[in-house]
Amino acid sequence: MRVNIKKLTSAKAKFHFLVMPRLLEGMDAAKYRNLRSLLQWDRARAKETILGLRRDSEQVIEDIEDEMIRLYGFKWKVLIPSPFIWTGFHAAPSMDHLHMHIISSDLVSPSLKNKKHYNSFHPKLGFFLHLDDVLEWFDGDESYYQSMSRLPSSKYEPLLKEDLKCWRCYASQKNIPTLKDHLQFEWDRERERAMLHQKRKRVEEEADEGEDGEETQKPKSNDDNAKRQRVEGEDAAH
Repeated sequence: MRVNIKKLTSAKAKFHFLVMPRLLEGMDAAKYRNLRSLLQWDRARAKETILGLRRDSEQVIEDIEDEMIRLYGFKWKVLIPSPFIWTGFHAAPSMDHLHMHIISSDLVSPSLKNKKHYNSFHPKLGFFLHLDDVLEWFDGDESYYQSMSRLPSSKYEPLLKEDLKCWRCYASQKNIPTLKDHLQFEWDRERERAMLHQKRKRVEEEADEGEDGEETQKPKSNDDNAKRQRVEGEDAAH
């Protein structure tokens, strides 16, 4: 399966990409309209398609990691226990073309402007369906798979109206400006802690290298000193 990878100009985080199947001649566009249409079409083909999206996302994630270090000096995952780059789908997407999001966990962006934007990527709210969770649906029996693949809008769209809460600390936020300031504070603190972590690690490595150097310069033994003194005495006698 061929894919298109798109870097979003309206990114909702510092790094935000879409991975989409490329519709070739003979492919039924209706089957690839969204995640629900794909899952309800053919279970085996759906799994194959989603696994293909995951394979193609791996290089994108590696590139994001490199850019994190180049631009900011650290990778988000240093001090976050959960994944620092999220891959997944919106349960009720606004675009009619199957696509998977790859988005960094900071959610710091000028383009994140309203409650819908934020809640659609909140990793624990339920509207954002993590890739690994979707793949687990295929491991269930047919009734479970069918119940999960229905993805009714009536179940998921109300989640976009939920109160604003920080996904890290669960602190309630009264509005989007307050939330954005809080997310920026969380990310700034994370970066500061990561920089301190890296500095401490460098100091420890330098200390270890210093100890190794001292071990290579061992003092001469008493036998060596005695031998040197005998040689010097013989030279003096001559």
